[in-house]
Amino acid sequence: MPTEQSRRTVCVIPGDDAAPEAMDATLDALRVLELPVDFDIVPTGAELAPIPEVEREQFLREHIDAADGVLFGSTNGTTGGVTYMRWGKGTFANVRPIRWRPGYRSPLADPAGIDYVIVRENLEDAYIGIMGDVEDIRRAGLAGPRARLAYEGEGRYAVKIITRQGTENVARFSLELARKRRGKLTVSAKTNMLPKTDRYFCEIVAEVAQDYPDVEFEQFIIDDMAHRLVLRPHGLDVVLLPNLYGDVLSDEGAATLGGMGLAPSGCYGHDFAYFESAHGTAPDIVGQGIINPTATMLSAVMLLEHLGFGDAAHRLDTAVSDVYAAGEALTPDQGGTAGTADFAAAVVAELRR
Repeated sequence: MPTEQSRRTVCVIPGDDAAPEAMDATLDALRVLELPVDFDIVPTGAELAPIPEVEREQFLREHIDAADGVLFGSTNGTTGGVTYMRWGKGTFANVRPIRWRPGYRSPLADPAGIDYVIVRENLEDAYIGIMGDVEDIRRAGLAGPRARLAYEGEGRYAVKIITRQGTENVARFSLELARKRRGKLTVSAKTNMLPKTDRYFCEIVAEVAQDYPDVEFEQFIIDDMAHRLVLRPHGLDVVLLPNLYGDVLSDEGAATLGGMGLAPSGCYGHDFAYFESAHGTAPDIVGQGIINPTATMLSAVMLLEHLGFGDAAHRLDTAVSDVYAAGEALTPDQGGTAGTADFAAAVVAELRR
């Protein structure tokens, strides 16, 4: 275990709606580990809401910058800091593990053995935020044969950008991850219809993959990839996708396990990382004490691994698995009747064994 001289500071941003309930449950488990970690817990979104947005963002930036890592809940837009952690800090790789555990309520007939990771490029593609009216393109004379009908009348557009540097960054990250896992990388995009962006993305990844001869490389069109996540998930290891497809297909992957309540994630840059559940804020169940904290707990596992607390990460990961295997303290989304606090108590009990 690290010494007192290697203490870490984790900024905890609870988030909005029911997300703070999942965060409280996760902190209960983290404190049992008795690590040399100081948790800097900022207010919830509801508590931050009265603060003017500019001041709120500055407040969060100061806490984020002072931390060695961030554990983030989920936001409905009230809690800030996300844009700064993502684009301001350049966290280009969004890692979303898809791993089935006994006790997960999977809709698949045979989910046992599903264990792969989706790496989503996190900064580019259609998420760069350049959008507008079609009239702007029409005036610029950027019409093509397939766009003729779209240019007639009112319409909107969104720009999709793929860069070589951005793709090389996430490709090397993914290949290094594959090398640490089972040694296989799968890349996918809509290469047949979008050669200037999607085919370009895959071509760059294939180029970078030549530097990793020990990693098996394969490529599929995104339609086929969506199909494989359901019918052939057991053969996957690391799956690299552009931003938009990675966002959508990682939710599909979570569904094959048993739902978004089981979906952790981590966002990594060259010198900063933050960790968050992949699900939303669950406003429909806020205050009911039944949100599943599994995704947040498993995001905390990723955080601990990032900070160098590998043994503690393994303990928490194993404790979560043991609670699911026992099946006695599961939340309603997993077919149980336990509340969030009950699930957390069960995990804490496993940690104390």
